[in-house]
Amino acid sequence: MTDNPVVDAARRARTASTALATATRAVKDRALHAMADALVDGTAEIMAGNDADVAAARDAGTATALIDRLSLTPDRIGGMADGLRQTAALADPVGEVVRGSTLPNGLELRQIRVPFGVVGIIYEARPNVTADAAGLCLKSGNAVLLRGSASAARSNAAIVRVLRDAVARVGLPADAIQLLDSSSRDSVKELMRARGLVDVLVPRGGASLITSVVEESTVPVIETGVGNCHVYVHADADLDMALSILLNAKTSRPSVCNAAESVLVHADVAEAFLAKALPALRDAGVTVHGSPAVVEAGRAVSVDVAPATEADHAAEYLSLDLSASVVPSLSAAVEHIRRYGTGHSEAIVTGSVAAARTFVSTVDAAAVLVNASTRFVDGGEFGFGAEIGISTQKLHARGPMGLPELTSTKYVVTGEGQVR
Repeated sequence: MTDNPVVDAARRARTASTALATATRAVKDRALHAMADALVDGTAEIMAGNDADVAAARDAGTATALIDRLSLTPDRIGGMADGLRQTAALADPVGEVVRGSTLPNGLELRQIRVPFGVVGIIYEARPNVTADAAGLCLKSGNAVLLRGSASAARSNAAIVRVLRDAVARVGLPADAIQLLDSSSRDSVKELMRARGLVDVLVPRGGASLITSVVEESTVPVIETGVGNCHVYVHADADLDMALSILLNAKTSRPSVCNAAESVLVHADVAEAFLAKALPALRDAGVTVHGSPAVVEAGRAVSVDVAPATEADHAAEYLSLDLSASVVPSLSAAVEHIRRYGTGHSEAIVTGSVAAARTFVSTVDAAAVLVNASTRFVDGGEFGFGAEIGISTQKLHARGPMGLPELTSTKYVVTGEGQVR
């Protein structure tokens, strides 16, 4: 034991990771089902903690979008449990042969997936991440150190208590899942400095959190990204389809990273599309921050449009706000996305195969969608089960991070006495 609780937790996690690395799929899946059942059985305890967190957030004047991310309901807890069961149903990545061959000298070469070891997750507000991260890390053979936000401290503590008990009941070490103190920033700093004890960090949250972890950590970081996601309506788009996609992408859950924050409309269809879209967005409670052409289109249909600033074009609102611009061409839309986008998810609505191909090949993002809502960019929707985050970096993992992205590889070389 030391006087540093993060180092002590990391050492316990390192010990636990050894047991997890050799656990069979059957044992890990039993643990995941036990964790799911424990969440449902512990709903009252978890809701009590969450109610206290939400009440404190409201008293502190927290934004509505953040309160939505913080809030749990029995249905959301049931969804967390379902996510764990879905993870249990997925193939175990550990031991998967990525590639293999027999070399000319007779050596058998295999590259196989192995756990990272200890994964640290630094995240804000959303207590559902606690269960998702714990389940994905356990299935991929990793111990996890969870550092949530102070705003969700009671929710996270209740969730981790029931998960640890469930894991222990099936014979795996409870220290495979640990929650770090969130009452001060010290635990974040210590976690970022725990190189050698923690193998990788995954930050999930706003731009300032992610930037801080990426720039200050000595532990390797997988960068998950801010989502300034665009929907571009091309000149030959089906306008009814475009409106349906835009409304879904913006309003189905505006507080998440795959929600649309910007719409771009080709000048050739701007008048017709905005005449439909602006009233529909207003009726859905969306405030549009528009370029001069969009402001003018709003006047034509008696919809108030706020003049967009440079900050609006770059904003991840996470609320019922949307920036809107009219662009003269597909290339102008791509240039706008390059300037203001965050590399998360970008969508085009078009009837042109050529336009779709150009958009897909020239837009630099973790996910590019053709005639579909950005809200589909999600591990569950992609069939990966729960996700640890959506990576916007270009090394190791990009896009929704499921089980394979929580592993590294090693080479296994088998011979019959060969020497070099």
